[in-house]
Amino acid sequence: MIELLKQWAALLTSVEFWIGVLEVFKDFGPVAPILLTCVESLIPALPLVVIVTFNVTAHGAVLGFLYSWIGTSIGCTIVFLFFRRIVKKYLQNWISRKPTFIKALRWVGSINGKALFVIAMMPFTPSVFVNLAFGLSDYDELKFLKVLISAKSIMMILLAFFGNSVASALNDPMYLILAGGILLILWWASKKVSEHNGL
Repeated sequence: MIELLKQWAALLTSVEFWIGVLEVFKDFGPVAPILLTCVESLIPALPLVVIVTFNVTAHGAVLGFLYSWIGTSIGCTIVFLFFRRIVKKYLQNWISRKPTFIKALRWVGSINGKALFVIAMMPFTPSVFVNLAFGLSDYDELKFLKVLISAKSIMMILLAFFGNSVASALNDPMYLILAGGILLILWWASKKVSEHNGL
């Protein structure tokens, strides 16, 4: 039974499996690429960069960006609301007996919109953890979702540019070098922002 669960986990966290799903549902138009990006928000082991690159290569820079942005926004919203509306209610008594946890959630709740925007915008910030932490905190729900969706639009523009550069690299390798440099800068910035904010 455990071995079977491991096999299913490996299957569900592989990009190849979800790209295969995309191929099956490709006649459904934007549903497939949006679903794939949405699933990444629920299964953090899936590489977002690869998924957005695939969407951009398959649908072009503009539609690839749009589908990826819609998908990641829906996925992150689902995770946030799940922890805010369901998990938080059941953990309320347990949280109230954990001073360290209360202190951490108060700190999360006090983060200003600008800091949240930068955190959510970075493609290498652990988005599931951010959605979980803010979901369990008392941070204003509407404000969080507004900042999150705005930040994800910038993130997807950057990743769509990277994905488009990968496609363009077939004609000019300089695009790939430039995109790789930007990706490294984003990774470094994500690491610094996460460290600075204790994530």
